[in-house]
Amino acid sequence: MAIQPSSANRSPFDEWKDGIDAAGRSPAQWNAWDSEIRRTVDEYNQHLSSTPDYHPLDWRWIKAIIWVETGAHSPAWTRQPMQIGNPDDPGLTSLLSGKEGGDRIVPPAWKGRLTVGSARSNPVDNIRAGGGYLLMRMANFRMDTVVDPDSRIEKVTVTTLNNNLWNIAKNTGTTVKNLQSLNPSIVPALLKPGMELKYQKASEQRVIFGWKNIAASTVADLYNHANIYDYTRKLNYVFPRVGR
Repeated sequence: MAIQPSSANRSPFDEWKDGIDAAGRSPAQWNAWDSEIRRTVDEYNQHLSSTPDYHPLDWRWIKAIIWVETGAHSPAWTRQPMQIGNPDDPGLTSLLSGKEGGDRIVPPAWKGRLTVGSARSNPVDNIRAGGGYLLMRMANFRMDTVVDPDSRIEKVTVTTLNNNLWNIAKNTGTTVKNLQSLNPSIVPALLKPGMELKYQKASEQRVIFGWKNIAASTVADLYNHANIYDYTRKLNYVFPRVGR
C-alpha cells in the first residue's frame, strides 16, 4: 500500500497545485474570466497587428497569469485578478504614464477610460491593464521621428540665423530626420540663406520596432520581476491546462 505524504511534508508549491487542480474541476470557476480575457486580447492583437514582427498574443498567457497571481481563492479575484495596481506595484503607472511606451500599446478607444482608478476597482480594466503592461514589457522600443497625422508639407526659407538643420527643425516643430527625408538632396554643410526646404510637423517619439518571444520565463521576469523561478514553475504548470 502506497504511503501518502503528510500535509506537513507538502511544499507550498504542491499545495498551490492542489488549488489549481481543484479549480480545473469546476468549469464555472475555472473559466470565469475567459470571455473578458479573449475580448481584451483580441483588442490588443488588432491594435498591434501592424507593428513589426508582431505575433498575436495567446490569450492563455493572460489566464495563466491570473491563476498564478490570484485564483478564485483570493479576495482580489473579483476586483484585481491580475494584481496590477497594488500600492507597491509600479506597473500600472508605468503603462499609463506615456513615458515608457504604454501609449503605443493601449488601444485608442481605451485612452482616458482605462485609468489608475478604474484598473484598481474594475476587474475588466485590471485585466486590460495587466495585458497592456505585459505587452509593453515584451515590446522593443526605440526613439524615432513620428509625423503629425494632420500636418501638411510646408516650406521654410533658410536664413542667416536659421542656417542649420537642428535650428530649422526646432523652429518649425519638426525633426532633422524629417527634413532630411523630405529634402534628400540637401547637404547640411552647404545650406545657404534663401534656400527653401520642405518640412512637416513631427516629433521624436518612442516607437515599437520588434517584440520579445513570450515564454514562461520571460513573463515571470518581465511581468512579475520577483521570485522568477517559482513564478516560472507555476506558469508552466497552469498554461498547458488552459483550454484553447
